[in-house]
Amino acid sequence: MEISKDLIAASSTPMVLAILAEADSYGYAILQRVRELSGGHLKWTDGMLYPVLHRLERLGHVEARWEAAESGRRRKYYRITSQGRNQLIEERRQWQAVDAALRGIWQVLSLVIAASDPASAALLSQGD
Repeated sequence: MEISKDLIAASSTPMVLAILAEADSYGYAILQRVRELSGGHLKWTDGMLYPVLHRLERLGHVEARWEAAESGRRRKYYRITSQGRNQLIEERRQWQAVDAALRGIWQVLSLVIAASDPASAALLSQGD
């Protein structure tokens, strides 16, 4: 299954903030965590992640610091701020509202289709 770019973009802020709420992290590890959390369905690239991180940093939602990795190479670590935690709470509220609306419409749609095409209704209900 391929997730649309619009949906990936819309979910990027809450995903990054939630990952950083777990622990400070760096770019590659964030990309791996997104892939893990999505069961491999979301495959972000550097070109998608870093603009999000830089925007969140400009907004004061995350802070960055440089650290030397075990290999000696420097990595830029990101940490969620208290302002970022507040934003994460708001993002979660918004996503819960969208989720509830979609679940409601999927349920209504299943009932409408069930009346006219039971086979299609069975397919729709598999997403529940």
